[in-house]
Amino acid sequence: MDGVRLVAVVDTKPGRAQEIASQTGTIGLTDYRQLLERRVDGVVVAVPTEIHGEVAMPFLERGIAALVEKPMAHSLTEADAMLAAAAASGATLAVGQTERYNPAVATMLPLVTSPRFIEVHRLGAFSERSLDIDVVFDVMIHDLDIILALVKAEPTAIEAVGVPVLTDKYDIANARLRFASGCIANVTASRISKERVRKIRFFQPDAYVSIDYAEQEVEGYRLLRRGGERPQIQGGKLPVTREEPLKRELSDFVRAVRDRRPPLVDGAAGRRALALAQAIADKMETV
Repeated sequence: MDGVRLVAVVDTKPGRAQEIASQTGTIGLTDYRQLLERRVDGVVVAVPTEIHGEVAMPFLERGIAALVEKPMAHSLTEADAMLAAAAASGATLAVGQTERYNPAVATMLPLVTSPRFIEVHRLGAFSERSLDIDVVFDVMIHDLDIILALVKAEPTAIEAVGVPVLTDKYDIANARLRFASGCIANVTASRISKERVRKIRFFQPDAYVSIDYAEQEVEGYRLLRRGGERPQIQGGKLPVTREEPLKRELSDFVRAVRDRRPPLVDGAAGRRALALAQAIADKMETV
């Protein structure tokens, strides 16, 4: 990335740290605290969720920017501590809700103005990664962030169910969210499916918009009403300039640090998504 120097990569496995360091022309370290001894302007924290706060806090407290993978913290208490540390030191705190950087989402946002029904399917095959958290925090949280960014309100009612299938955590979950505006979102997430599906659909008066996250495709249709004439349906696939969402996320983080401006997904947005995920998880426990 132009204008950026990779100071080091850190991994608790020395061999892995050296392997990645050799590929990227930098040095490999085995303890994140070694970075505090070096001049760094920002760090990317991509570690197990349960230690997000432990790793990020020393940097935030010193005014060093941090991009923390989703979910931003293991608990809301930990998230609040991270937000407080960033506010006190002036550090940039970004959260890796990568789908917000998907070009298809950027194309969709201006089109969805008054959603009444949102349908989400995010299904994936089983993986050994992120098994310290359930599917709501691992997978569904992407779509919760998108929904909150669009509806701009917290849900007034939540129904949810989850099933642990291959692990002792919930591997498949469904949540039905009702908002004060009347909008209802039906969100399904699975990490044990044979097929890979990442789609979200929006229905609003006289319009329908759908996104295929994986293919970065957007379809939009609207009903044109003309006085005295039969309404017409117009639409189809919309042009999307494809780009790697993670690259866009990292570029936004760098610009936020350099220009001292908020990132697209800041700590407050990360906390909102985490709070909704926690509310859904709590609701599943009561079923």
